[in-house]
Amino acid sequence: MKILVIHGPNLNQLGKRDPHFYGVKTLEEINSLLDSEAESLGIDIAVFQSNNEGEIVSFIQEETPNARGIIINPAALTHYGLSLREALADTRIPIIEVHLSNIYARPEPWRHTSVIAPVATGQVSGLGWKGYVIALNYLVQQEQERRG
Repeated sequence: MKILVIHGPNLNQLGKRDPHFYGVKTLEEINSLLDSEAESLGIDIAVFQSNNEGEIVSFIQEETPNARGIIINPAALTHYGLSLREALADTRIPIIEVHLSNIYARPEPWRHTSVIAPVATGQVSGLGWKGYVIALNYLVQQEQERRG
């Protein structure tokens, strides 16, 4: 079983960005934790980060045929990434949208709307890096239940 883990724009700056909202772990540290969790679950993950929406769409299109689920932190694309939304909708596999901060508690009103949420199976928001691990475990559990 393979799960795609996708990090959107500016997440390569984790560890340098506002720790109040984004925590202190770097993207490399989060990916390492995910690798360890995936290994303990006996699954494979394919991790990808880009600051370019088109590159993320291409990754989804290329990798989805071999994947059983997607974990995505669309970052700023959450609010306006319509081509990303369409690519995710076309996959027809479970999608968990993850946000390090609680986007609904942020002071900027534009952060409160996700164009991705309507095509996602679920959303984890505000639990920091642990949200990725929760999403990974959920997708594995769902696949196991599906298989019976």
